[in-house]
Amino acid sequence: MADPAECTIKVMCRFRPLNSSEVVRGDKYIPKFQGEDTVVIGGKPYMFDRVFSSNTTQEQVYNACAQKIVKDVLEGYNGTIFAYGQTSSGKTHTMEGNLHDTDSMGIIPRIVQDIFNYIYSMDENLEFHIKVSYFEIYLDKIRDLLDVSKTNLSVHEDKNRVPYVKGCTERFVCSPDEVMDTIDEGKSNRHVAVTNMNEHSSRSHSIFLINVKQENTQTEQKLSGKLYLVDLAGSEKVSKTGAEGAVLDEAKNINKSLSSLGNVISALAEGTAYIPYRDSKMTRILQDSLGGNCRTTIVICCSPSSYNEAETKSTLMFGQRAKTIKNTVTVNVELTAEQWKQKYEREKEKNKTLRNTITWLENELNRWRNGESVPVEEQFDKEKANAEVLALDNIINDKPASTPNVPGVRLTDVEKDKCEAELAKLYKQLDDKDEEINQQSQLAEKLKQQMLDQEELLASSRRDHENLQAELNRLQAENEASKEEVKEVLQALEELAVNYDQKSQEVEDKTKEFEAISEELSQKSSILSSLDSELQKLKEMSNHQKKRVTEMMSSLLKDLAEIGIAVGSNDIKQHEGGSGLIDEEFTVARLYISKMKSEVKSMVKRCKQLEGTQSESNKKMDENEKELATCQLRISQHEAKIKSLTEQLQNVEQKKRQLEESVDSLNEDLVKLRAQEKVHAMEKENEIQTANEVKEAVEKQIHSHREAHQKQISSLRDELDNKAKLITELQDLNQKIMLEQETLRVEHEKLKSTDQEKSRKLHELTVMQDRREQARQDLKGLEETVAKELQTLHNLRKLFVQDLATRVKKSAEMDSDDTGGSAAQKQKISFLENNLEQLTKVHKQLVRDNADLRCELPKLEKRLRATAERVKALESALKDAKENAARDRKRYQQEVDRIKEAVRAKNMARRGHSAQIAKPIRPGQQPMASPTHPNINRGGGSFYQNSQTVSIRGGSSSKPDKN
Repeated sequence: MADPAECTIKVMCRFRPLNSSEVVRGDKYIPKFQGEDTVVIGGKPYMFDRVFSSNTTQEQVYNACAQKIVKDVLEGYNGTIFAYGQTSSGKTHTMEGNLHDTDSMGIIPRIVQDIFNYIYSMDENLEFHIKVSYFEIYLDKIRDLLDVSKTNLSVHEDKNRVPYVKGCTERFVCSPDEVMDTIDEGKSNRHVAVTNMNEHSSRSHSIFLINVKQENTQTEQKLSGKLYLVDLAGSEKVSKTGAEGAVLDEAKNINKSLSSLGNVISALAEGTAYIPYRDSKMTRILQDSLGGNCRTTIVICCSPSSYNEAETKSTLMFGQRAKTIKNTVTVNVELTAEQWKQKYEREKEKNKTLRNTITWLENELNRWRNGESVPVEEQFDKEKANAEVLALDNIINDKPASTPNVPGVRLTDVEKDKCEAELAKLYKQLDDKDEEINQQSQLAEKLKQQMLDQEELLASSRRDHENLQAELNRLQAENEASKEEVKEVLQALEELAVNYDQKSQEVEDKTKEFEAISEELSQKSSILSSLDSELQKLKEMSNHQKKRVTEMMSSLLKDLAEIGIAVGSNDIKQHEGGSGLIDEEFTVARLYISKMKSEVKSMVKRCKQLEGTQSESNKKMDENEKELATCQLRISQHEAKIKSLTEQLQNVEQKKRQLEESVDSLNEDLVKLRAQEKVHAMEKENEIQTANEVKEAVEKQIHSHREAHQKQISSLRDELDNKAKLITELQDLNQKIMLEQETLRVEHEKLKSTDQEKSRKLHELTVMQDRREQARQDLKGLEETVAKELQTLHNLRKLFVQDLATRVKKSAEMDSDDTGGSAAQKQKISFLENNLEQLTKVHKQLVRDNADLRCELPKLEKRLRATAERVKALESALKDAKENAARDRKRYQQEVDRIKEAVRAKNMARRGHSAQIAKPIRPGQQPMASPTHPNINRGGGSFYQNSQTVSIRGGSSSKPDKN
């Protein structure tokens, strides 16, 4: 492994343009650029390795940020590029962009293209193995984007204490198209949401890992490099994004993990002893990228809007802190056995030199302890010893190290020659033994490699057989499941047909009920018209009574005025004939007053009756309006039901066609798979059968399946004809219902016009009621005046009786033979008797009218109660109809969900992944045909393509070699 070297984290700053909402809001463009490495915000300069303005292209950003890292990764270094910033600042655009557009693609697709371009231009003796992983950190849980069933992966450490995600899907790739297909698949499974600041806001941190391993086939030297491409989710302010519910929980977890990243950056910048990598899974995964063995580039994305000035400053401060972090990078080299052996020899020689130095120092120390003086030329030279150690480190591995002189041992020239000869002989023997050992070890390695190749071949053949068997079992299970699904779908179709019949029956019932309601409505309208006619009659009677009351009151007032004038003038004649006239006038006045009282009472009663009838008619009108509204609501409900039933029929037909197509495709796939199974079984069991027999068997099987398919098609066509007849009948029924609806609409318009007319009449009645109230108040005043006049009349009567008594006494004293007065009194008595008979007749008539009104009152109350009960019954029927409709809709939705789940389960069962095989890539040229992609292995016809390892060699453009 190469010596470690320190390097700082590179920080690039990029500003996006103002978006449409910021332009509409009138935000200011706040950044000011000074050169290529400085930006000024709020008067404060911020320096980075590179600053990109808003008009920088994607290619310029890539060339400055990521192009050098590609070369570093292919030379054996680790690399990381990640984008940091607030939400809607352009992180995903910088990292991904438009994946399939050459101008607007981001760092990830460009770096993929560059990796393969570098590989194709490198030495042909190099062989590459590239595998990719794609996962996201969502709600602080690691979720595999290439296998959505892996939702909570854990982070572990390898033997070098480097964190990695355990259980994550790794796919071997050998072309840029395969990598882009993998990215598209993972991106479709990533969590995104809509916020007030971004229509496609990332709700998770995504990490795309590219692992490159290379081997030199001549020197057997192996290098490995990892490249992390990270798209972080943006920090959010809930007041700006308007996050609610699940989006708010996502924002909380995003801000928590980003604060953990900020804490790690601050701790590394301050140089504290404890670094909180374990506070978040994201910082745990990026532990090697922050302060470890990795070349890291951070792209901080900022918003230029004054609305986001505080967040922009915070992002720039984060970038300045990250710029002070230093990583220690080394080349990831896997030493060969020869290199390990050379390293061992080098360390062994270094150890021998150090032991000689220790011996020298011990001898010198003993001489000093014994009191001897050691000359300067015999003393230990530290600089010389260090030079020898450095010389040993730089010696080429195939040359043996020279033995240093040991001080304190004196040898003659002959002994020295003998020792050197013996030493040369021993070194030669050692070299021979080493060569022999090396040859034996190489032979053992070759044999071991051959055994491993044979074992791998056997294992691969076993795996292929097991995979084929498993695939065959899976396809058989799928066939059975598809048959069951077809049965279930047919049952569902039958149930839908039954439901349709039930719905049609319900529609007929509802139409009958609607007809009954319309008949009842017509009856109610006739009753209402009769009540209107009664109301008109009562109004005419009240007007007639008012006229009579006014005439009687006017005549009464005239009579009272004359009486008052007569009483006031005190013009009472003292003769006998005058007393008779006054008595007649008083009797007439009393009769008029009694008639007036009776008529006033009758008028008050009649007014009360008219008010009661008016309130009842108003109630009836309200009830009729409610019934009309309920009828309209039922009409609209029936229309909606008819539309939903037609849509259900169309959906059922479409589903039926889709299911027929799926059944046909499944049958064809089943026939092909059975044919392949037979061919494979023949190859495995070495049965002696000719190709013509297999072909005949396959044709027979296809013919049988075709006949079954034709029968099924004929039965389905019969069912389609039946359904078409049903549809025509339903269309006829629908047309009838539409005609009935038109008639009901016309009737509804008529009822509306009558309702308006009745409301106008009601307004008139209210005006008349106000006038009646005014007349009642006037009658009260008149009653008070009449009572006063009656009191005066009573007083006058008392005076009149007293005067009459005095006159009677006087007349009794006078001549008793005068009979004129008795005749006048007889006339008065007969007149009073006649008046009394008339009053009794009027009283009896009033009593009879009151009795008739009392008889009509219970009938009206009973009719009112019946209408109220009918309204309640209609409301309950409407409620039941709504509940039945809701239950039917729920049952239909459950049936649709069940069919969808069955189809989804069938589609998911088809997506089984086949075994993945490493595909080494050799430089020299681009591949003529792309090897099998893991996504293609889901079908049934790609088994033999995956059973061999594909490599691409330079100079040979015809066929790929087999390893």
